[in-house]
Amino acid sequence: MTNSVKQNEVKQVNRRSFLKGTAAVGAVAAASTIGAPAIHAGAHSGAITMKMQTSWPASDIFQEMAKQYVDRVEAMSNGRIKVELLPSGAVVAAFQVLDAVNDGVLDAAHTVPVYWYGKNKAASLFGTGPVFGGNANTMMGWFYKGGGQELYRELTQDTMGLNIVGMMGFPMFPQPFGWFKGQVNTPADLDGFKYRTVGLAADLLQNMGMSVAQLPGGEIVPAMERGVIDAFEFNNPTSDRRFGAADVAKNYYLSSYHQASEAFEFLFNKDFFDDLDPDLQAILTHGVEATSTANTMLALDQYSRDLEELQSQEGVTVHRTSKEILAGQLDSWDKIIVELEKDPFMKRCLDSQRAWVERVAFYEIMGGTDLVTAYNHYFPGRLKL
Repeated sequence: MTNSVKQNEVKQVNRRSFLKGTAAVGAVAAASTIGAPAIHAGAHSGAITMKMQTSWPASDIFQEMAKQYVDRVEAMSNGRIKVELLPSGAVVAAFQVLDAVNDGVLDAAHTVPVYWYGKNKAASLFGTGPVFGGNANTMMGWFYKGGGQELYRELTQDTMGLNIVGMMGFPMFPQPFGWFKGQVNTPADLDGFKYRTVGLAADLLQNMGMSVAQLPGGEIVPAMERGVIDAFEFNNPTSDRRFGAADVAKNYYLSSYHQASEAFEFLFNKDFFDDLDPDLQAILTHGVEATSTANTMLALDQYSRDLEELQSQEGVTVHRTSKEILAGQLDSWDKIIVELEKDPFMKRCLDSQRAWVERVAFYEIMGGTDLVTAYNHYFPGRLKL
């Protein structure tokens, strides 16, 4: 443990000890004034400030989604927790928030596990791993009900020795294959592209002939303009539109198996989290669940609106990724899985995921409605599949 970490821990303990001590003194004073009229402290009296940085630029919709979490935590805690929400780069870079939370430089972070993929490849299995037939909701179920959360705790706390507590929220819609200057229709068309993605998706697409650069969202368009990359994906139509994707490419491919089940990662410094009263811990925890719903509603509204406006106002042609490319992605996943399973921990994760998906997705698929048929019935000719 470094001196800076020790100093930071002392600082945190002193701050919280002061707050708790102040509360105790207040209780004694109240007891000594029997018969005096009750005076209620303001909602923010003795509030704990939680410094939380995201991995997102201030202008990104993901920052708005993080703010939805902040609003709920502050409201449910009646101001006992005040959150200082910061964008990417305010304290550390987008890919460095895990280290900052572990070290106590930040109390919390809003990110995705794949951003610390460079520390341990198993990070990708918690949101951006192989697609066995389930979607992000399926995999969120695996995390909370199928054993994924305990495997995540084992990886982060036992194997990596991290001083963090992590939760998942907002099962994301399948991420687009991305932005290309021309059309791509077969796996052979991908050969030689310099492409931006992250995590195991990089391995997946390298196996398909692409050369991959792993970049945070704010660096994508500048890299495209400099020729560092010539195709890319990030996450969704709103984020893509806001950072100017349509300025550097006009062919937008939706549907892909490279990142079809991702969710946000809510990270907390374990000392900070453990030091909170149980009801505040519960608010931070269940606030993640509440915010998942809020994030989903915001995404449905904004993503669909921006997709329409990318077509009508910015000259973007929207394609659905071809079945040939999707089949090629599955073939590539098959090769990657063989390599991943040489690691005993990752094999346990993948076995657990397969067992969950085989049971749960069978129900989802068999019980699911044929939405395409219904959509074509009421909006004939709009889908170009």
